[in-house]
Amino acid sequence: MSVSPDFAKPAPSNTTNQAATQHANDAAASTPYLSHFSSDVANSWLLPDGVVDVLFEDAHKQEVLRHQLTKQLISHGYQLVSPPMIEFTESLLSGASEDLKRQTFKIIDQLTGRLMGLRADITPQILRIDAHHGGTGIARYCYAGDVIHTLPSGLFGSRTPLQLGAEIFGCASLAADIELIDVLFTMVNTLNMSAALHIDLGHVAIFKRLAELAQLSDHDTEQLMHLYANKNLPELKRVCQSLPLGDDFYALARFGHDITNLLARLSETTQQDTQVATAINELQRLKTHLQEQWQCPVSIDVTELSGYHYHTGIVFNGYINSETQPLVRGGRFDGMQSSNQLAINQPREATGFSMDVSRLLAHTQLEAPIIVLVDYEALSSASQEQMQTLLQQVESLRQQGYRVTMPLDIADRPVGMTHRLSFIDNHWQLQNI
Repeated sequence: MSVSPDFAKPAPSNTTNQAATQHANDAAASTPYLSHFSSDVANSWLLPDGVVDVLFEDAHKQEVLRHQLTKQLISHGYQLVSPPMIEFTESLLSGASEDLKRQTFKIIDQLTGRLMGLRADITPQILRIDAHHGGTGIARYCYAGDVIHTLPSGLFGSRTPLQLGAEIFGCASLAADIELIDVLFTMVNTLNMSAALHIDLGHVAIFKRLAELAQLSDHDTEQLMHLYANKNLPELKRVCQSLPLGDDFYALARFGHDITNLLARLSETTQQDTQVATAINELQRLKTHLQEQWQCPVSIDVTELSGYHYHTGIVFNGYINSETQPLVRGGRFDGMQSSNQLAINQPREATGFSMDVSRLLAHTQLEAPIIVLVDYEALSSASQEQMQTLLQQVESLRQQGYRVTMPLDIADRPVGMTHRLSFIDNHWQLQNI
């Protein structure tokens, strides 16, 4: 990083500083754009882009949400784990996608000289934990912790999300995916949310199987995925004309939102393929379950392949209202393992989901707090017996969830105070402000 030579100069005197500040203020006042620019710089220079402080009520709300959501997961039989923020890259990034590797900050361990990574996703750590502690049966895990990204996701995405999620290992049945969906909606429905979830379903196994049947090269596969992601139908149609089963690849994008219509458009070879038929059946069953059990708006996109190199089956994204970035991402990732050296079992079937708890702050509300201030004058003049009674009452109020401040001086007053605890008629009495 280059440093301006101005930093090497002696600091100017206070008089000079004041004059410069006044000059800057006068210039900003005469130029609204400069005023806004100066304000933005003053407010943002301490933190990198995509990194923000979570303060006061938002910080309290975030902690309450973390507690409520993990409590729900634990009550459904999920074991809470808390992996470390840093790991050696051999375990943290073993088998990871290129996107995850790019999102991971790397540092050198000063003790060993080995490369370590700051986790950008907790799921790879759950793979390691399951490899050592999961055994061969079904295992359920949940977690909540901070992750660090090298780049924000989306235009205004955070680089320091609070990731919360759940995983089921050792079950290949769709029943595991349905359980996770049910747990997700149970969690969301316990919150005082001002918005509802919309679920977008996909199934990467359909495209993977088509690519196998057509014996596509890696180049053709990547090109199709790029065209699917950009919804470039004219170019996709041109490219598919020269590919084996090209009409089927085009049909995925053109009719992939309507399973019935898609089936009618696929070639006979694809329709009769067992793996494709199983994948389509799973999509239909999960969509029906969401609509009947949770009355949830559901859309389908079989060209949703953002996790193609990671996911193996059902994938889903949960959106709030019209937001472009999903709140929840989930899906099946059978056969993944942390690394050949660490895994003591064969790669296992697995499915899971994760969300950024911070994204819920704008859509949830806590009950309005009762903020109490003990009257300073009464506190200062209280006898020993009165003080003992006061302390007992303060403790009782705090146990009921009230926020009680014992002032240190007459100017000590909490923000948003709603009640005052005063000594009236030989009793400590709670009064509305």
